[in-house]
Amino acid sequence: MTDPLYAVLPGDIDDPAAPSGGNTYDRRILTGLAATRAVHEIAVAAPWPYPSEDDQARLAGELHGLPDGATVLMDGLVACAAPRVVEEQAVRLRLVVLVHLPLGDEPGAAPDLPARERRTVHAAHAVVATSAGAARRVEQLHALPVGSVHVAPPGVDPAPETAGSPAGGRLLCVASVTPRKAQDVLVEALHTLDDLDWTCVCVGSLDDDRDFAARVQARAGDRVRFPGTRGGAALAASYAEADLLVLPSRAETYGMVVTEALARGIPVLATQVEGVPEAMGKAGDGTVPGGLVPPGDVQSLAGALRRWLTDEGLRRDWRAAARARRGTLRGWDHTIRRLSEVLHP
Repeated sequence: MTDPLYAVLPGDIDDPAAPSGGNTYDRRILTGLAATRAVHEIAVAAPWPYPSEDDQARLAGELHGLPDGATVLMDGLVACAAPRVVEEQAVRLRLVVLVHLPLGDEPGAAPDLPARERRTVHAAHAVVATSAGAARRVEQLHALPVGSVHVAPPGVDPAPETAGSPAGGRLLCVASVTPRKAQDVLVEALHTLDDLDWTCVCVGSLDDDRDFAARVQARAGDRVRFPGTRGGAALAASYAEADLLVLPSRAETYGMVVTEALARGIPVLATQVEGVPEAMGKAGDGTVPGGLVPPGDVQSLAGALRRWLTDEGLRRDWRAAARARRGTLRGWDHTIRRLSEVLHP
């Protein structure tokens, strides 16, 4: 058994009412790492990334109690919002910061967050991102040396193949309903397709930005459903009933739902942002299992959806590529191995 690992996490990591790709990633890697070393979790309940001075003092107190030289994996949502704490503790602790999404990339983020994040990543012993695209963005944003941010992409679990319906009209979006996930763009694109046969299910929390969610729902129309958060068997059932995953995000460091869909042989239509092309990947023969459009571009998204719904040959090609891509997807063991190399070189 190697040296113990300490992990600093948002307090809601295991809250079923607040699922997120970041929380899922954290839980899966910590479970995997615990198979080879002792893992001590420090869950810090606070309004991250907007902590008060008292919140930061509590975090500092938790870190102060750790032994000198300890390796500490810090979720970036916590670490990047508390640079003073990170700078003080980095003198005696080996701090590794996991950046799921640069704080400034979240629409509506406080303008001081990028500067706080910059201080954190420069103080940390090592920085990890979840895709090569995200790593390069963190380096560029914060003037870090090229290649200095490590990459540990999410894994994906094997899943049964989804057959798909002939017409391809069952559209699925899996994401919290927020400005970054851009369901507003999707709804506007769907309004241009009233002459075609389709339905769309938008699975995801309606509570992260309630005003935005209410506006999107009011605009959506009766062919778009918003069932809220789904997990486990309910989420698996949503995938089983889908023909195409649509992810219209304005920013996305990886997009775990992309590989979740591809693990079922479901093609993906997403935006060309940061790590999404990496998650989409290619089949062994070089074909792409779906399409990529510019973020925030209603016309491009609408055009791609129309082609999917009206072109049988396109549906056949995307589905064949998605089925082939299933065999090239990596599991969580690869993620855990990559992160282990950073934590304990």
